[in-house]
Amino acid sequence: MPPAKPTVAKMTETEIARVQSYLRKTLGNDKIIIQPPEKAGQSAEVMLGDEFVGTLHRDVDEGEVSYALHVVILEEDLPAAPTARR
Repeated sequence: MPPAKPTVAKMTETEIARVQSYLRKTLGNDKIIIQPPEKAGQSAEVMLGDEFVGTLHRDVDEGEVSYALHVVILEEDLPAAPTARR
């Protein structure tokens, strides 16, 4: 029998609050805000103040729940590349 596929379910307000608290404590930043997804199966948006920084996904695989944080960094937000020394 093939392994069970992970399923994505809508996060509850309690789960969002718990994950947000965990991220704030772990990353040392109280400005982290998790905005709930509008529909089941969509990811939540993770904000740092009013700046979008990534998405949060809830997965259930064989009855175990996990959360995956995907951080998005746009190339345009990076500092300029250092110039080469001669």
